[in-house]
Amino acid sequence: MSDFEIKKARAEELRKELNHHIYRYYVENENDISDFEYDMLMRELVNIETDFPELIAPDSPTHRVGGQADGQFQKVTHTVKMESLQDAFDRSEVEDFNRRVVDAVKNVTYVVEPKIDGLSVSLEYVNGVFTRGSTRGDGTVGEDITANLRTVKSIPLRLKTDLPFIEVRGEVYMPRDVFYKIAEEQEMSGEKVFKNPRNAAAGSLRQKDPKITAKRNLDIFVFNIQQIEGKELNSHYESLQYIKELGFKTVPFFNRFDSIDGVFGEIERIGSIRYTLPFDIDGAVIKVDDFSQREALGSTAKVPRWALAWKYPPEEKETTLLDVEINVGRTGVLTPTGIFSPVILAGTTVSRATLNNEDFIKEKDIRIGDTVIIRKAGDIIPEVVSVVSHSNSSVPFEFPKVCPSCGAPVFREEGEAAIRCDNPDCPAQLLRILIHFCSRDAMNIDGMGESAVVSLVNAGLINSIPDIFRLDYNAVSRLEGFGKKSAENLKKSIEKAMDNDLSKLVFAFGIHHIGAKNAKLLADRFKTLDALSCAAKEEITAIDGIGDIMADSIIDYFSLETTKFMILQLKVLGVNTESKEEVTDIRFEGLTFVVTGTLSKYNRKEIEALIESYGGKASAAVSKKTNYVLAGEAAGSKLRKANELGVTVISEEDFEKMIAE
Repeated sequence: MSDFEIKKARAEELRKELNHHIYRYYVENENDISDFEYDMLMRELVNIETDFPELIAPDSPTHRVGGQADGQFQKVTHTVKMESLQDAFDRSEVEDFNRRVVDAVKNVTYVVEPKIDGLSVSLEYVNGVFTRGSTRGDGTVGEDITANLRTVKSIPLRLKTDLPFIEVRGEVYMPRDVFYKIAEEQEMSGEKVFKNPRNAAAGSLRQKDPKITAKRNLDIFVFNIQQIEGKELNSHYESLQYIKELGFKTVPFFNRFDSIDGVFGEIERIGSIRYTLPFDIDGAVIKVDDFSQREALGSTAKVPRWALAWKYPPEEKETTLLDVEINVGRTGVLTPTGIFSPVILAGTTVSRATLNNEDFIKEKDIRIGDTVIIRKAGDIIPEVVSVVSHSNSSVPFEFPKVCPSCGAPVFREEGEAAIRCDNPDCPAQLLRILIHFCSRDAMNIDGMGESAVVSLVNAGLINSIPDIFRLDYNAVSRLEGFGKKSAENLKKSIEKAMDNDLSKLVFAFGIHHIGAKNAKLLADRFKTLDALSCAAKEEITAIDGIGDIMADSIIDYFSLETTKFMILQLKVLGVNTESKEEVTDIRFEGLTFVVTGTLSKYNRKEIEALIESYGGKASAAVSKKTNYVLAGEAAGSKLRKANELGVTVISEEDFEKMIAE
């Protein structure tokens, strides 16, 4: 066999194996291999497809990381209309629906399932391969978002049966735990926070860059067959069982009932557990099960006559506004939070709710002491709906004129709702700036998570960014939650961070409007921090992707005396302030490494990247073709196999010597 034929066969094998593991993990919640082994299989497939682009297949799991942004969404006309449902809010409306159905058809069976609160999409498959995905739009015309949907790992790229054609409908959603994490990160970085998981899912799916969608960890439940060729199905319940066999992730539970009383019992059951589910639902869907009966019932111009959506009303409670707390974010934005008499709302105790900004407070005339109605927007974020009454002694709330943390004057930029403190030495901003500076996408200092930074600041060991690089590690080791070993590991991580590329440092500064991508553009263009800090606005805006607002923000930041002094200190402390050239040394070319066990200085991704930067290959499995097994602590079966095959085993220290030579 030629090299091409060998690679082709291997690529087919890898695609099949990876898609199996994706299905097991994201649909069946089972894990047959380690993350590292999965990453190595994926890396091998990426390498093959890079060397032989003609081997890239539509069902390749490499598409899931997000492809090239195409800048716009093409229109898609749905062959089968993606109908909306008629809503019902009380029992009489459901009974009227049932009466109309049984008057038209006999012996009716209903299927009741949860109504997932997300974004409705269509998925099309030709000969078992995912070919197109689109939004519902107005039901007749939607948008092609295939590239973004490929990143949703629970969507199969190839079905378990190669049907000639099938189109299914599903609801893409963001799990609650993912939403909470993203919302927390947005709040910490001073970004606009998603209102609820549904908005987050919709915004993520319509990103122009699929790579952003891929990072949002979206999920899907498939609940309907729109069209199908090569298989005959007679009922909705049967179709749900069948699409599950094909490899789709179906709605989590669906039950049949032959009486309207049974339907109501299920609606009440779903309502009682809705807040315990790991995803949002906004109702329950009642569908006639038999397809022939559905055909007889037909549809109106707007909705099908064979289905109804029961909508659970948002739970609202009256409470008293006790106080308004003003918090200062990393970017200096003052955010008002209402403190209320605690109430049970949507399954949890609520005593705090965002008041958004000054305009929101004025518009609703919210005053301390008011009786207000609150609810959870999307059953997630507590919010004030309205003011019921003012207390006798209430006065209109006045937003502070100075920062509550540092006392500096606050201001409101033209065109913005936010009121901001512009003092870079503001203690409230400092904590959030330090947390951001140490975070994974910034300087990536392991051991300096939020709780650790808070501890170090509270202990007086860190009062500025340069303080990170002159820590007293003996003092750190005496802090609760640290110890000598933790202090030593922290020291190694900080020393490693000192050598980061300039782009990491620029992003870590937390300059208003400047994200990681913009920081990379700036580092690539100016090469040194000195050149960037002295750059004229015309030079900065000449970079594709950097506009006037960003340029002004950069110039304002580097013109501050506090910034200049900070940069001077970082240089003296030995922090790298230059852009680094890519390594061109290929000393490991033709060599295959397998990493096993726990390393002291690197994580798996770092050591693999280092091996590959020198031209080597990082593999998941030990074989006779393996040149080196890099074994850390608690190395297991791979180390034993290496010894059995006579493969050279090296330590972390041996590997560093190989690099140093």
